[in-house]
Amino acid sequence: MGVSDNTRGLILAMLSSLFIGTSFILKKKGLQKAAAAGTRAGFGGYTYLLEPLWWAGMITMIAGEVANFVAYIYAPAVLVTPLGALSIIISAFLAHFMLKERLQKLGILGCVACIVGSIVIVIHAPEEHTPTSVQEVWLLATQPATTVSMVLVLMLHFEPLCGQTNILVYLGICSLMGALTVVSIKAIGIAIKLTLEGINQFGYAQTWFFLSVAVIFVITQLNYLNKALDTFNAAIVSPIYYVMFTSLTIIASVIMFKDWSGQNLSSITSELCGFITILTGTLILHMTREEEPATTTGTITWYDGDQSKGLEEAHFIALRAK
Repeated sequence: MGVSDNTRGLILAMLSSLFIGTSFILKKKGLQKAAAAGTRAGFGGYTYLLEPLWWAGMITMIAGEVANFVAYIYAPAVLVTPLGALSIIISAFLAHFMLKERLQKLGILGCVACIVGSIVIVIHAPEEHTPTSVQEVWLLATQPATTVSMVLVLMLHFEPLCGQTNILVYLGICSLMGALTVVSIKAIGIAIKLTLEGINQFGYAQTWFFLSVAVIFVITQLNYLNKALDTFNAAIVSPIYYVMFTSLTIIASVIMFKDWSGQNLSSITSELCGFITILTGTLILHMTREEEPATTTGTITWYDGDQSKGLEEAHFIALRAK
């Protein structure tokens, strides 16, 4: 008895979550070491590029994304994307032991909710409906102008204004671009699958367009994800990013690829309940984590102007934040 496409997609999605969840922690430790030696990534620094730990996390994340990419070829986004919740559980437990970011008892309940929701979605997941060509995907694609406009507003207006204090700015950029990236990756996966079956799709301009969009958006996402990880607690970044990214991706996939076409109301309702259960688990994880203290820069000025004094020699100093 052969293995179904959904099973292949399920296994690959679980491996992807393992790699990606681990990569969050490795990159976070690399960013912490880089911050001690130079300008923090959250303030525009790139010293993390010299850190082996950051590169280990980067390679692990790439491996996870490759597994995720192949999973989208075999299974619908409604099945693959929610399973990213497993990466939250992995990163939360690793953060507890490796980063000393305490996981409370209620946080464990959140992890259990994520697992239960994932199981419900797997049981009721629809079968994949593969378009017959990249051109068909192009016709299914909706105009991305609104999403791109929202990304530009976040990048140009809100990031300089409150990017360092509001986690939704960095993760909003990552999630909006992530939804467009998944649509592009799905199209590329279909092109590869059809080409291997003897129907060449790389002669169409649309295939190369989707490939270009995926590369540009992935690089941009990584940049803003680095800023979010360096500025905020890793166990907060992971669940919020998951909730925003997953919600937008499922909406885009259901509209474009008709993932729920042919399913009865009971199955669709069960999938929605599973997804809501996962969201509840991630929110519990978020609420039970301690926020990372904000890092600020500033200067110390002695009232008598003597810069040679030590702290123990002066009674009055002025603190000026930049």
